[in-house]
Amino acid sequence: MEDGTRSEHDLLGEVAVPVQSLHGAHTERALENFPLAGEPVHGELARAFGAVKLACALTNRALGVWAGDEAKADAIARACRELADGRLAAAIVVDRLQGGAGTSTNMNVNEVLANRALQLLGEPLGSYERVSPADDINLHQSTNDTYPTALRLAAIELLHRLEEQVVALQEAFQAKEQELGHVVKVGRTQYQDAVLTTLGREMGAYAEALNRDRWRIYKCEERLRVVNLGGTAIGTGFAAPRQYIFRVVDQLRELTSIGFARAENLTEATQNTDVFVEVSGILKAHAMTLLKICGDLRLLSSGPEAGLSEIRLPRRQAGSSIMPGKVNPVIPEAVSQAALLVAGYDATIATACGLGSLELNAFLPLVADCLLQSLSLLARSCEILRRYCVEGLEADEERCAAYVRASSAAATALVPEIGYEAASAVAREAAETGRSIHDVVLARGLVTAEHYDELLSAEAVCRLGTPQARGGSVEA
Repeated sequence: MEDGTRSEHDLLGEVAVPVQSLHGAHTERALENFPLAGEPVHGELARAFGAVKLACALTNRALGVWAGDEAKADAIARACRELADGRLAAAIVVDRLQGGAGTSTNMNVNEVLANRALQLLGEPLGSYERVSPADDINLHQSTNDTYPTALRLAAIELLHRLEEQVVALQEAFQAKEQELGHVVKVGRTQYQDAVLTTLGREMGAYAEALNRDRWRIYKCEERLRVVNLGGTAIGTGFAAPRQYIFRVVDQLRELTSIGFARAENLTEATQNTDVFVEVSGILKAHAMTLLKICGDLRLLSSGPEAGLSEIRLPRRQAGSSIMPGKVNPVIPEAVSQAALLVAGYDATIATACGLGSLELNAFLPLVADCLLQSLSLLARSCEILRRYCVEGLEADEERCAAYVRASSAAATALVPEIGYEAASAVAREAAETGRSIHDVVLARGLVTAEHYDELLSAEAVCRLGTPQARGGSVEA
């Protein structure tokens, strides 16, 4: 071979591989065949593969494989641990979009682990008669059980990170609920003035929506813990010892401290990928929560002079190359784009899962990429929305009070006290004369100034129902 390469062989013949590369022939062919996304598989998937391969290796070792060659067994286990810890993730270089249901990813992992084990043994790279990617690293396995198992593990790890960020964002809104609970403002439906509320009540509603998302995300792990590891090619356990099949998932559970369980029907678990559709749907629901919140924050902060401007968002960067002084709500805008992308990923996942055929889904690499990207995007979105927007959000209390004084919503607040007809007359006179609701009510002598302020207080507008029906009878 030419200088700088070593010669390896696969089913199709000789392949030139960079001499110092940890990957081998199969990976080299995949690099040539799949120049698609231009980026390797998600790093969390690579690390998860390390944990899965370690579980397989430890199970094989316990069953007597490599007996009498403890150095080899130790080297394989150490290489797997290095990949699981992220130290070899950079060597997993195949494109995230690939044909073959993930075989290129699995073989990239097998080759890297074999060559790393060879390094630890002091052997030349590519000396596969000593440590083989197929006969040692992939022993009693198939892409079709290791890849979906690694995907589930990677997704669970990312779900944990997402849950942490959702909780932090929820708590940030809860803090704003307390901080802004005294700020009375106009509540709106269909972009029109409705009834009075408080900024704190609005912030609390966002927190509760995120709390619901957090619970959904937490429950996703249950869907992902059932794996087909041990099923090999199509779920029949072909070429794997029965004891291996019974023990390998237990080993994975012990290594990861995640409650993995072997699927009762390994064939079904190898064929079907609907669990990823279900989990993706929950992620889409969270994305839509973020989209709605970000839309509200943009609207409430619009202006500042010619918009609602009831809140002020932290100023993050100049907003225009031509309009001096303009500052845009860039954080909600960016998070909105991430949410829309997650929705697109969800549609792709659903379609790809539906395209599975007979005993396998050939499009699992696409499912993996979209699912893991969604999880990463959402976690980062929650973090920047919290750190760069919500925590620094402030109320424009004067603007909120001015809207309350000018809005018919103030008249609506009087309905329990003076009735709908009288309140309508007040609103009509205020509109015709340009006077405030406050002035018209006092001029008509409907309530005292003190009672008017009480009816429009933060406590009153946030009270659940009215404590007393008009006419004096106490409501139960």
